[in-house]
Amino acid sequence: MDKVVIIGPESTGKSTLSQDLAAHYSEPWVPEFARDYLLELDRPYRFEDLLEMARGQIQLENKQSREAREMLFCDTDLRVIKIWSEHKYGRTHPWIDQQIQKRKYDLYLLTDIDIPWQDDPLREHPDPDMRKYFMQLYEQVLVSSGVTWEKISGSPEDRLKAGIAAIEARKKE
Repeated sequence: MDKVVIIGPESTGKSTLSQDLAAHYSEPWVPEFARDYLLELDRPYRFEDLLEMARGQIQLENKQSREAREMLFCDTDLRVIKIWSEHKYGRTHPWIDQQIQKRKYDLYLLTDIDIPWQDDPLREHPDPDMRKYFMQLYEQVLVSSGVTWEKISGSPEDRLKAGIAAIEARKKE
């Protein structure tokens, strides 16, 4: 089974692209566990919460992988939690780093910041300079990790086409 991760800064269409690709291929997708976790939290999140979000993301991914036939689409992975943890707290829990090294994915689709910001109470950095900053972080993480990845830009329709093209090219390798 191929695992495709849709990754990128806030408000870049990750969930939309994940759902669209899953629908196109009639395969399951793994939503971002942190979203529901944060919506149920009755306080600002803390460093310790990131570990719980990471564990929940992996559990959800493992559960959804049992439903997949050929592909699983993941609306985030632990690299996202690592980026947030390093940015906000200057450190990452060692378990998260271990899992990043241990878990393997076949393709990363990096969603670009070329679409308008959409307000959401869980989003933290609408400033255009911060969006650029995070975009650069995601690119650096993907390049330095040596994973296969493709940058996805444009309208939702263009992003879906580009995602499908990247997946089909990967299948031919």
